[in-house]
Amino acid sequence: MLPVRRNQDSWLPDIFNDFFDNSWMTRTNYTAPAINVIENEKEYDVELAAPGLDKEDFNVKVDNEGYLHINMEKKSEHKEDKKKGRYLRREFSYEKFQQTLLLPDDVDCDKIEAKVEKGVLNVHLPKKEVVVQPAATKQIDIK
Repeated sequence: MLPVRRNQDSWLPDIFNDFFDNSWMTRTNYTAPAINVIENEKEYDVELAAPGLDKEDFNVKVDNEGYLHINMEKKSEHKEDKKKGRYLRREFSYEKFQQTLLLPDDVDCDKIEAKVEKGVLNVHLPKKEVVVQPAATKQIDIK
């Protein structure tokens, strides 16, 4: 395999290659938020990193098939000062994220709670209370 040289025998000057390459522009790097899942004897807790987000940015629901859906959507606009009626810089950003987790069978879906605190979405998944039934015995009459 031959090494490829940039702009070798090209009819376009380097300035055009640099422009279309866009290496001078900052790019938005998208990464999914970090998620922790913690289990103890009575519950599971899901923690999702959500810096700068409010509770209004989230939608958390459980479907009939036992899946927990966490949706995040954030729209924001950042503006820098106008100079003589022209924007020198104007940015719009839009973030959207969805995570789906299959819940264990022992989660009490009626008692799930969620809250956003200090840049973290916490979803509390209590386990169903296990009631230990004494072993049922039945006396069998001998005939």
